[in-house]
Amino acid sequence: MLIRPEHPRDIAAIQRVITRAFATAPHTSGTEAKIVDALREAGALALSLVAETDGEVVGHVALSPVALSGGAPGWYGLGPLAVAPEHQGKGVGGHLVAHALDALRQRHAAGCVVLGEPEYYGRFGFRADPDFVLPGVPPEYFQVVRFMPGAGGGMVAYHQAFEVAA
Repeated sequence: MLIRPEHPRDIAAIQRVITRAFATAPHTSGTEAKIVDALREAGALALSLVAETDGEVVGHVALSPVALSGGAPGWYGLGPLAVAPEHQGKGVGGHLVAHALDALRQRHAAGCVVLGEPEYYGRFGFRADPDFVLPGVPPEYFQVVRFMPGAGGGMVAYHQAFEVAA
């Protein structure tokens, strides 16, 4: 498996992977592929990585900047994360997350937030943090990994692309 930045020729494959991955997800908005497209079009897709197996895109992860009410710079949101159903449970998502977080560390980012399952994302260092709030979301599902101790806090706002209508 190869983890690499997306190429323009990957866009249709990324859309298919995201759509298929979220088709039966319990907490889907049905707009995940549209969100990634909107982030890309707005120039707010800070990092877009694909997992490729035998020349086929089988997974994708997006990173985009988030704003903190406290004004701290250098924060990113991870997601959506998607793996084609037939490749789930094989470590593809884990490799994508690990590569994405490594890339943020290399950029000297302050940290990263994610909305997702605590058990899954906890293995990458994400933890619920009372200093970070995403309105309307149960706090245990909104998690943070800090790369710089004490960096940031406050209400978190994702890019407006996340408000894409279905």
